Amino acid sequence: MSSEKPYTFYFAGELFDFKHLTGNVMLASAIEKISGGRYQTNLPQDLEQREVTPHHIRDQDILTLLESDLGVFNYDGPELDSGTVVEYLFAKFADIPSVLLRTDFRGGGDQEHFPWNLMTSFFPRTEVLLFDALAVYKKKRFELNEDSKGAANAMVEEFGSAVVAAFDKVIQEPPVMPEADQGTIYRWLAAMPNYGSTFPNADELIRKAMERKQQKGLI
Repeated sequence: MSSEKPYTFYFAGELFDFKHLTGNVMLASAIEKISGGRYQTNLPQDLEQREVTPHHIRDQDILTLLESDLGVFNYDGPELDSGTVVEYLFAKFADIPSVLLRTDFRGGGDQEHFPWNLMTSFFPRTEVLLFDALAVYKKKRFELNEDSKGAANAMVEEFGSAVVAAFDKVIQEPPVMPEADQGTIYRWLAAMPNYGSTFPNADELIRKAMERKQQKGLI
């Protein structure tokens, strides 16, 4: 563990199949390892409980996001995952430093620079990382004498290193949220989502999250 204070990050992305689940774990683990433990993962797929209601699952994910210091949002796919986009917007409402990561080489969207809908672009305290995963994989495989498994591991390490560098950069950007408004905004974030009855203490959890962020100089 690094001697520097650790930060938590919310890892947002699809979690619906084998590739999603294993890919999320591999990249999150790489980020933790490469950062020397300075960035610690809150992985939504480790929170999910199939026996609870969809409302409970949604609330648990939102609360975990708001309690996290940073967020990385997987923007892969021909269409962005709608849940990930909602989570990214929540992060921006809370002024959480964020990284948008796309490793998908397919194009899309309605703007020149980023291959997704322009309404989810241009927000502050956000770093954008764009990769062509297939090109990176082929390059690593060539360098490693056609070792496919080694190439996959090297690719994960490259993406993890890029996220760590982006975290290091974005965490230095000053808060956008005015100090005088923080209490009001976080009280709204504790009320606006209509948290279910399973989280009657949501207001207390979010207040404590705000205080931790203030102590770390994040807001």
